[in-house]
Amino acid sequence: MKNLHHSNNDRPNVPDITYGKGITPFFFPSARGRLIRLGPVAHSILERHNYPDCITKLGGEALSLVAGLASSLKFEGSFSLQIKGKGVVSMLVADCTHKGELRFYIRYDKNKINDFTENASAKTLLKKGLFVLTIDQQDKKDNYQGMVELTGETLAEMASHYFENSEQFPYSIQLYCECYQNKWQAGGLILEKIAHENSIVLKPAAENDEKEWETICILANTLKASELFDKNLASEKLLYRLFNSLEFSVGKPKNVAYGCRCSRSRLQEVLNNFSKDELDSMAENGKIIMTCEFCCYDFIFSRKEI
Repeated sequence: MKNLHHSNNDRPNVPDITYGKGITPFFFPSARGRLIRLGPVAHSILERHNYPDCITKLGGEALSLVAGLASSLKFEGSFSLQIKGKGVVSMLVADCTHKGELRFYIRYDKNKINDFTENASAKTLLKKGLFVLTIDQQDKKDNYQGMVELTGETLAEMASHYFENSEQFPYSIQLYCECYQNKWQAGGLILEKIAHENSIVLKPAAENDEKEWETICILANTLKASELFDKNLASEKLLYRLFNSLEFSVGKPKNVAYGCRCSRSRLQEVLNNFSKDELDSMAENGKIIMTCEFCCYDFIFSRKEI
């Protein structure tokens, strides 16, 4: 699905959708988690790209992952995922701001994608490649970036492998994306084991923490997609259904939203860096079309105005 931007407005006419209960944080004595339910935002973003089902599912899982990770940001900025693959999918980019604004795009070989079923795994689609996470602090040059080789069958396993190699404490990650009741739905569950509050951890406390972590992960693995996508099942009730045998508390939910940040003025700045001959070669019938891969929006510039 594409939309041509004929007006002089700086921003494209894209859906203005915010879901107020997208991320629900919850806390155990030795771990913390985030329940991710993208609600109507998932369908709004995913259906706009009109990708094959297997690509759409991968995109929905990626959106769920960055939404959950970005919800822990303590500053203004964004959390982004970039995967460079050597399979039918060559590039995946997804990011989420501290406000919960989501966007993504995937590049894939359209001549080969028909060889894959709708349930093709991330590993099948990506083959080998790099998994990169970047924390971008707004208006600051010092950003954090981590990179590992793709390892795992699913995107959740690839993300877990990343954290096993970059963080001191383990993560348990589950990601889901399905066309549920004729609408794309996406979400997941991210769990993180945290350090004991005391600087000197006593052995019994450490052992109890480890047992609790194992129990939390076992219970988390009983989560079903049908529960996650049930709009009549509140997040607090779903968490209680999963973890009622343990002591935990639930935090304040956070928003997720459709959040492409492209603009006509920004793209015009890009065009201004090209030479006259390059611009002439880009123009067709006196017009230059710049497409935002995140929101599939075509900005049309008159050659005369550049």
